[in-house]
Amino acid sequence: MKPSARFDRAIAAFRCAAWIAPLLIAGTARAAGNGPAIEVAFSARAHAMPVTGRVYVAISRDDDKPPIEQTDITGVPLFGHDMTGLAPGQTVAIGGEDDGAPLTRLRDLPAGDYWMQPFVNVYTEFKRADGHTLWLHMDQWEGQDWKHSPGNLYGAPVKVHYDPAATRPIRLLADRVIAPIPFPRDTPHVKRFRIQSRLLSAFWGRPIYLGATVLLPADYARHPDARYPVIYEQGHFSTAAPGGFDDADGRFRAYWLAEGTPRYLMVSLQHPAPYYDDSYAVNSVNLGPYDDAIHQELLPEIARRFRTVEKPWARILEGGSTGGWIALAQQIFHPDFYGATFASCPDPVDFRHHEVVDIYTDANAYWLDKGWMKVERVDTRDPDGNVQAMMKDENWYELAVGNHSRSGGQWDIWEAAFGPIGTDGYPARLWDKRSGAIDHTVAAYWRQHFDLRQILITHWPALGPKLAGKLHIYVGDADTYNLNVGVHALEETLKGLHDPDFAGSFTYQPMAPHCWGPHGRDLIETITETLKRQGAPLARPVLPHH
Repeated sequence: MKPSARFDRAIAAFRCAAWIAPLLIAGTARAAGNGPAIEVAFSARAHAMPVTGRVYVAISRDDDKPPIEQTDITGVPLFGHDMTGLAPGQTVAIGGEDDGAPLTRLRDLPAGDYWMQPFVNVYTEFKRADGHTLWLHMDQWEGQDWKHSPGNLYGAPVKVHYDPAATRPIRLLADRVIAPIPFPRDTPHVKRFRIQSRLLSAFWGRPIYLGATVLLPADYARHPDARYPVIYEQGHFSTAAPGGFDDADGRFRAYWLAEGTPRYLMVSLQHPAPYYDDSYAVNSVNLGPYDDAIHQELLPEIARRFRTVEKPWARILEGGSTGGWIALAQQIFHPDFYGATFASCPDPVDFRHHEVVDIYTDANAYWLDKGWMKVERVDTRDPDGNVQAMMKDENWYELAVGNHSRSGGQWDIWEAAFGPIGTDGYPARLWDKRSGAIDHTVAAYWRQHFDLRQILITHWPALGPKLAGKLHIYVGDADTYNLNVGVHALEETLKGLHDPDFAGSFTYQPMAPHCWGPHGRDLIETITETLKRQGAPLARPVLPHH
């Protein structure tokens, strides 16, 4: 969920090099009226060929850290402008009509002294198998983190005086490129690999990769004939060891390697997509056949490389937030393949509660019309009720980062994963990004294909016998993004279904924010006790005849 601001976001392990002061370059003056344009170019030493992508300027009042690093939903002003085939040394102007956040237009910036920093997000051309040609950022195994993506360009912050009445442009140069990220090295207990997906590469018209990070049990090498059940850790892109094995406090590492700990393989999957740091593991008309690729290519490769128990009871799903939704959805979409799911703080499971928006009946995602006034809808809140951001704020920030659902942000990936294709080949908007007006035709598509509550209601006669006792959901009752409301609605629905009964569990923690649920040792022991109650043939280790 929302990697720019979410608590469960895996932080990139490698950062770009030190920011170095750019040269000032010549540009073309701009007519008065909207204030001076900010003209940006990139140097040939940073990128020798023309670039199609999006250029930014980030503006801060201090230089405590680079302005780009200070941008976020409620951060310093960021303004963006698309460019096509811009050659080195040529300029592109960010002006008064370009989208920005939290200031929506550059002309709203008051006079003063600021630090300004240029940045270029490089796009790649995709000629997809469905006939659409799109320009999107190609993930470089950084997890669609545009601020730190290898190949993107930047310049150092420059202190300038901004005068809205001036006509002479401010000129900035991006003269550095972010270096490639080395693939992490294996250790005795943590193994990694990456494969090119045949299915996804065919869909996107370019090589697309999937990966896995595998945490081995303590005695894996000592029992070469043993096979182990697998816990699949779902979530945002990360090549870190699953379960927090490498966390600084060392508690989970000590537990995992202890003599009495139940033995599993624990596996996290990497499936970054051109729209986001993960694909939501679904087959989507906008993203392509990620579900098929994971189950037909990646999971068989894990089984080939490692000694897994290839039986449904031995495939366990877990995850939180985005990973919570994936863990729940994968169990529902593949009820015979997996043995149980433990989903914490899942993304919206009922689109009547898409955070705080009912996409089927509400007219607007940002505002409640009260007649004499409009009330803003909340996006994030603290357990004590204090509001941190409103719905419009996060959506407008995404619009500044990228149009056509190209921000790499949360609301945009939901459109790409859950929605239909628009007439331009990019995802159809669920709501107008600027006004918040909801398109109920698009909402109906979401309902049919990815509303988990609706899918369970519609298909319970077939799904129920396969899912009974397998669904275990956890959430804090003061979830930062109000996700607990949809979970409560799902519980009410599931406990009303019969033949068979739901027989799973819902667990709530009063006053807990995002993302509450079992983790580390608590998770392993919860999974183990559940499997024992289901009669799974657990052993330490699991021997081949099981």
